[in-house]
Amino acid sequence: MYAITITEPGGPEALVWDEVPDPVPAEGEVLVEVVASAVNRADLLQRQGLYNPPPGASPYPGLECSGRIADVGTGVSGWAVGDEVCALLSGGGYAQKVAVPAGQLLPVPEGIDLRQAAALPEVTCTVWSNVFMISHLRPGETLLVHGGSSGIGTMAIQLAKAVGAKVAVTAGTEDKLRFCAGLGADILINYREQDFVEELKKATDGAGADVILDNMGAKYLDRNVKTLAANGRLAIIGMQGGIKGELNIATLLNKRAAISATSLRARPLDEKASIVAAVREHVWPLISSGHVRPIVDRELPMSDAATGHRVLEESGHIGKVLLVVP
Repeated sequence: MYAITITEPGGPEALVWDEVPDPVPAEGEVLVEVVASAVNRADLLQRQGLYNPPPGASPYPGLECSGRIADVGTGVSGWAVGDEVCALLSGGGYAQKVAVPAGQLLPVPEGIDLRQAAALPEVTCTVWSNVFMISHLRPGETLLVHGGSSGIGTMAIQLAKAVGAKVAVTAGTEDKLRFCAGLGADILINYREQDFVEELKKATDGAGADVILDNMGAKYLDRNVKTLAANGRLAIIGMQGGIKGELNIATLLNKRAAISATSLRARPLDEKASIVAAVREHVWPLISSGHVRPIVDRELPMSDAATGHRVLEESGHIGKVLLVVP
């Protein structure tokens, strides 16, 4: 088969579409013929040599895919050759075939094109696990989403609105903020021109955000804590703004607030399977009914993954960038 290999850590030009050995499904796995994958920030870090796959995972980038089951390993039930699926991966999505633990498979939701289903696994699992399973966002509460026009952000807006929460977003252009408003965002903050701490306090009569979904890490840590409401929850899922920041423990204590920090890739298989099962139960009906939809910025040939990485690095996109197998 062909896959995107990384010749050596570096820029997008390090991504090479090359012939490699076919994967073989182990016990408890299925083999998926990939139709599409999607570009995630973690893929950019892996390309730069900063985020290696966990032991035993495919060495190729790609944390999600959609396609058809080509083979079923021993010990797998409930799935058959020919089933159309999408999957959460530890790696290997930038390829024509990938072996996937059965617990990380999802059926393609009703009404969703097989290619576009590749835009769903990583964002739905990330948002549902962090905003709902860990941070317990409830109806009537306020969620602040940093990077509201990203793949994660566009899904977080839709899911939070679906459960009856109020949503605030930050984004860097008026076009992106308008798009977020179209998805249901209530409070729009241009982080290039406005202070999100002040704007959130103003929009909530001084209360702040009950839950914050943060992709920035260190750069926003202090301001995020200041923005939290009493009993607020800060969920850190990225470190685009650095890895080391100062935390005012007194502010955290006074607010009786909590901070969590998670990633999906390195979690044990049983934890991933639990998250995938929860997504299938709670999120898939919302997608099938049309209340929630994948947001796709563009589709590119998988052999041109380098362009997809450049798009994410330039941050001009809205939603997901898909890589389609030729």
